[in-house]
Amino acid sequence: MAAYKVLFKASVEKDLITIPKKDLKKILKRIEEFANNPRPSSCEKLAGQERYRLRQGRYRIAYSIQDVELTVCVVKVGHRKDIYR
Repeated sequence: MAAYKVLFKASVEKDLITIPKKDLKKILKRIEEFANNPRPSSCEKLAGQERYRLRQGRYRIAYSIQDVELTVCVVKVGHRKDIYR
């Protein structure tokens, strides 16, 4: 299986700045894993959207997958209430 390229929406930087460093390291490690497996067994497809979400501790990572281009685009990182806005 070919590796996916992981991209970030520009607004994700603002999301990541507010997260404590110990949690941020774990989140970034999970995001790196998308390159080899963009649909881990713990991910859930968001209803009514072409996005997925993955839990990392008390945070959620929302992302979209483009299989044709082999890219994963992280669109939001935050608490549950922030992801569904």
